[in-house]
Amino acid sequence: MDQVIVVGGGLAGYSAAHTVLEQGGRVLLLDKMPFSGGNSVKATSGMNGAGTSTQRAQEVMDSPELFEADSMRGGATRPDLVRVLTHESGDGIEWLKNSFGLDLSLLSRLGGHSAPRTHRGAEKFPGMTITYALMEKLEDIEEESDKAVIMHKTKVNSLIKAADGSVIGVEYETADGKQGKAYGPVVLATGGFGADFTEGSLLQQHRPDLAHLPSTNGEHTTGDGIKMAVSVGGDTVDLEWVQVHPTGLVHPEEPDSKIKFLAAEALRGVGGILLDKNGKRFANELGRRDYVTGRMWKSEGPFRLVLNGKSSKEITWHCKHYMGRGLMKHYKSGEEMAKDMGVDPKVVAATFAEYNDVAAKMENAPAEGAGEYEAYPTGKSHDKWGKKFFHNLPLDMNDQFHVSIVTPVIHYSMGGVAITDAAEVKQGDSLIPGLYAAGEVAGGIHGENR
Repeated sequence: MDQVIVVGGGLAGYSAAHTVLEQGGRVLLLDKMPFSGGNSVKATSGMNGAGTSTQRAQEVMDSPELFEADSMRGGATRPDLVRVLTHESGDGIEWLKNSFGLDLSLLSRLGGHSAPRTHRGAEKFPGMTITYALMEKLEDIEEESDKAVIMHKTKVNSLIKAADGSVIGVEYETADGKQGKAYGPVVLATGGFGADFTEGSLLQQHRPDLAHLPSTNGEHTTGDGIKMAVSVGGDTVDLEWVQVHPTGLVHPEEPDSKIKFLAAEALRGVGGILLDKNGKRFANELGRRDYVTGRMWKSEGPFRLVLNGKSSKEITWHCKHYMGRGLMKHYKSGEEMAKDMGVDPKVVAATFAEYNDVAAKMENAPAEGAGEYEAYPTGKSHDKWGKKFFHNLPLDMNDQFHVSIVTPVIHYSMGGVAITDAAEVKQGDSLIPGLYAAGEVAGGIHGENR
């Protein structure tokens, strides 16, 4: 295999680069930013995988088939792509552990999952830890051989096509204005378009109703790869499906900031609950992201994400990080928290008591659940909001709490370049030879929700 060009320096790009090297090829990775990482380094909850050694060690019953069913139930519409995503997820986790020495020994059950399958390590944000490991190893290979070249501050402006319609390279420009060309098959790994608020952007074209929202995406997330693929005849799919995540962190001193940090979904996975302005729950905290966001829009904010002492301890690094950035506050008691919210402590105490009561009823329920309410993802629950799984109980007013104000934020572009289950870019009923897409730039994998 000769040189392969990877455009984009997030986890998808670096995963593609290492895969090329494992297959005996050479790789040129181009990133328009001064440093790699993309939005991948911001990922704070972990990586999903089914049938992993971590799950087996903890006697978690899961399978690719169950993960596949959860994904289809969650909004996906392309069974062929979902099958690749889910049935290769376990191998992906093992690859990260074995090839890069990563710790992925902790598990959480997040929204829409029938089993705990979100893997992370004991310290720091998993996205940062995982992506940096791949970055550092590729940098080592670059220093020690001619197999890899990484170019930062290098913007790919266009794809080069041959007479037969295949893509054979890229045209790029460096920060000092030098123009260049590179030749080889191209893997687009440029991410989505969730931070492009300019006139005529993909966001403005396909979801102008969301343009007023803040975003968790870095300023580089402007749909470059999608635009390049379209320029050579590539198809797109589901561009109208832009995910709004329910828990963007609000800085009390900068409430209107357009770019926000994300409150990791793992915070709810370890037992965090959501309270409205009045100190009451309003949703199943482990429901689909679009569901939780929808419930927020039907409820009254400000909304707070509340972790008790046990939950905080399980995810302590996150709490310390958020507190250091002024995005999370520590309270010595539930009463102190309630007074800061401007809510009667008795109301919060009643919310806690109702939650504890439901959790106690669900503790010995059969696998399909029990109760009078429909549960998510399946079965029944005693919780009127349909929550089926509860962690780190009880909620006690005498406990200490870590609390953040949260708001809906643009988070992920489900739509993007249309691909086959081999990541080949589609053009009508055919393909564009030499052009591939990986990561968020590829559309159709998650359908209407992720």
